[in-house]
Amino acid sequence: MSGFISRGFTRRREVPDDLVGRLPPGQYVEKGFPVLTAGPTPQVDTGSWRFRIDGMVDNPSQWTWDEFNALPQENVPCDIHCVTKWSKFGTSFTGVSVDTLLEGVGARGDYSMAMSYGGYTTNVALADLTGAKAWVVTQHEGEPLPREHGGPARLLVPHLYFWKSAKWVEGLRIMDHDEPGFWESNGYHNRGDPFKEERYWTD
Repeated sequence: MSGFISRGFTRRREVPDDLVGRLPPGQYVEKGFPVLTAGPTPQVDTGSWRFRIDGMVDNPSQWTWDEFNALPQENVPCDIHCVTKWSKFGTSFTGVSVDTLLEGVGARGDYSMAMSYGGYTTNVALADLTGAKAWVVTQHEGEPLPREHGGPARLLVPHLYFWKSAKWVEGLRIMDHDEPGFWESNGYHNRGDPFKEERYWTD
C-alpha cells in the first residue's frame, strides 16, 4: 500500500510566508514551467510571422518580425497562474505592450479576440489588455521564447489565468461585442480572474 499514491489524498501544500497574498485561492507553487497545449504545436518561422490588429479599427495594422522587434521593448517581471492550479512566481518576459500596439489603430470596440497560428482563440476585453496589463512577448527570462511555450511570440496577460495568454499569437481582432474563444466555448470562465477563482462557467 505504501507504493500507492492517490492524487485525491495528497497532503495540502504549505504556502511560503513571502508568497502569502500572491498565491490565488486553490493554487500551488510550481518551480518549473509546465507545458500545456490544446492541439498540436505549430511551427512558426519568424520570416513568415506577422502580427495584425484588425476588426473594428480605424487603421488596421500589421507588423513583420523585424518591424515588431523595432518597437519599444519592455521587460515584464510577473507571476503567472494556470487554471490547472499551478502558479509560477518571479518569472519574466520581454516584449511590446499592447498599449503601444494599439497606438494609432483607433479601436472602436471594447472587446477583442486573440488569434493564434494553429487556430486557437481566446476572448479578452480591451480593459484587460490596456493600461500596462498585457504584452506580446518574444523572450522568457532573457532567452527567445521556446516553441513549446508559444514562441516565437505569445500574448501575456499575467493578471488572468494563463489560457488567456494565447501561445503562437498572430493577431487581435477588435469587436463591439464579447464572443467566447476556444476554451470559453468549452466550459472555461469568460474572464478568468485567478484571485476570484473564475475557472469555469459556473464560478
